Amino acid sequence: MSRLVGQMDIPFRKLDHETLRSVITEYVTRESTDYGDKVYSLNEKIAAVQLKLEEGSAKIVFDAKNETCNILVVS
Repeated sequence: MSRLVGQMDIPFRKLDHETLRSVITEYVTRESTDYGDKVYSLNEKIAAVQLKLEEGSAKIVFDAKNETCNILVVS
């Protein structure tokens, strides 16, 4: 899989706790984020994403062109 120009992986362990929580919070509160039929609390959503980052099944990517962060599933 080729990497898109202008995107950079951000090692989540290098972010301080507050910054990491802000990035994850922004991600999980987007309108297009779908969690299925079950309703999860904000803290549950944040914990689930943090676990995926720790397991290596997700990563944080910064898009320099749009100046945005995203969390992507790693295949």
